[in-house]
Amino acid sequence: MSGGRWTVEVDRRRCIGNQMCVTAAGGHFVLEDGRSRPVAASVAPSDDVLEALELCPTSAITVHDEAGAPVEPS
Repeated sequence: MSGGRWTVEVDRRRCIGNQMCVTAAGGHFVLEDGRSRPVAASVAPSDDVLEALELCPTSAITVHDEAGAPVEPS
């Protein structure tokens, strides 16, 4: 897992509100108006965030490391 901080974003146009991210990483995602959004834009590296990224059926979640490189589940 990458060190430093991660930037987490949700493309609310792609999100279908199925709550998989909230189920996997409820401390990092919430539903608002039927769509997901990150609780904080910058987070410590987390297996829960990676699980949410992997489970999102529409690939609406993106995670980048401090250098701006995409973070992907291994």
